[in-house]
Amino acid sequence: MASRPDGDVWNIVDNDKDSQHYGRNFKLDFSYISREEIKDVVKDYVWQNYRVGNKTLSRLYGEVNSWFKHFIKYADAKRITSLNSLDNAVIDEYVSYLHTTLSDKTNKPLSYNYQKVCLDVLKSVIRWCQLHRPNDVPTIEIFTGSEYIGINRKVKIDFIPDDVVAQINEALKKEENPYLKYGIIILQSTGMRIGDLLKLRIDCIKPHLISGYTIEWTQHKGRKDKAPMPVRSECVAAIEKLIEITAELRSEADEKDKDTLMIYRVSKGIGAGSVSVITTMTFTTNWFRDFIKRNNIKDANGDYYNLTSHQFRRTLGTDMLSKGTNINVIQNVLGHSDPFVTKRFYADVKDKERAEVFKSVGVIGNINQIQSSAFDNVSEFEWFKANKDKGACMCDGYCTKPVVDGKICDRLLKRQKCYTCSRYITTPEYLEAHKKHLANLEKQLEEGAIYGEHYVEHFIPTIEVLKVIIERLEGLQNGN
Repeated sequence: MASRPDGDVWNIVDNDKDSQHYGRNFKLDFSYISREEIKDVVKDYVWQNYRVGNKTLSRLYGEVNSWFKHFIKYADAKRITSLNSLDNAVIDEYVSYLHTTLSDKTNKPLSYNYQKVCLDVLKSVIRWCQLHRPNDVPTIEIFTGSEYIGINRKVKIDFIPDDVVAQINEALKKEENPYLKYGIIILQSTGMRIGDLLKLRIDCIKPHLISGYTIEWTQHKGRKDKAPMPVRSECVAAIEKLIEITAELRSEADEKDKDTLMIYRVSKGIGAGSVSVITTMTFTTNWFRDFIKRNNIKDANGDYYNLTSHQFRRTLGTDMLSKGTNINVIQNVLGHSDPFVTKRFYADVKDKERAEVFKSVGVIGNINQIQSSAFDNVSEFEWFKANKDKGACMCDGYCTKPVVDGKICDRLLKRQKCYTCSRYITTPEYLEAHKKHLANLEKQLEEGAIYGEHYVEHFIPTIEVLKVIIERLEGLQNGN
């Protein structure tokens, strides 16, 4: 491969045939990095990661042209001339800077997730340099790993509830947008990622050697082909319908898109009237949103359901687990590199109430980073800051509101476990206490089985919540 390009603007064409952006020219612009020492490091990081295939070209484009810019603005303001001068205090200030920065596009504060990505890019550069250019970055640890760990962080159990699935399937019967209608059927049947769906080929369906059909597609995230997978007749019919609908458009499509299933005629905006591959934003933002509102699909709280494409993937995996399917089989269906990933991100029981309980569990990396949003008013927040080491401190966490209407909470007085209370918070310092309590409960469960189901059911809910708390606290300790 050629040596690192010269200049501050690189034009690189994505030549990875398994990439969703194959053939696209990416213009990486480093000119905004004012300090030559930092610029050289970033250029080297980008080129080497691209050259060996550690990161996709589209990811590197986002890192250079969007997310890293925020650090450079901060570094220029603080007169930071090299990455080697960074320490934990500087990182803390940068996080504060991100908290108070407004988006150039919306003039609103940067979202929590966007801020996290900005910090993650800086972290990625530092980590890479520690291996490949150790003299250019600090040798000590400058990240705590808990900079963006929020209270009541959502557990990654994000399947679609059965009642919402029923609403979606009923609405599909009268859906007039064939791409949306048949696309959802394919997502439900295969659990493929949205990027893979939009790049699906018209020859993806093959007859099975014994009976039925199999489907094959490229898993762009892992950049490898999916092994043939048996598929339901509804999915086969959906793909056949899309092939029929798009047949006349293929003569107008670009050569590279002629065999792509999801092509359509752009109705408005840039490229109106042309034939193109459907974009992720069109499918998941515009069409999903309109579909939900048009069909009045709502969640248990009466709000419009926030549907995402990845939820179909989570739902398929969760359904399979709930039916007792072997974890390795699910791993293969979903294309995970390791069964641990499957177990970590998919619920083992499809139970809406249980998922809601898990969401209410309060876990935070550092109690000193608690935000005022966890309290009803400022006075409660001020009281907690003053009493977190005294009246608010429990044997395995903290209570953010121990006094209600002048009375101390009975559960707090009795030191009962408050895992599912919205006012309860725990931190990594209590991890061992939770592990010991879990081991004790499991021992009681084993010994108490002889007393019948009622005795057993008394412990199971607490055991399940404890497992989630422990998993999340371990994730905090590992920087995940």
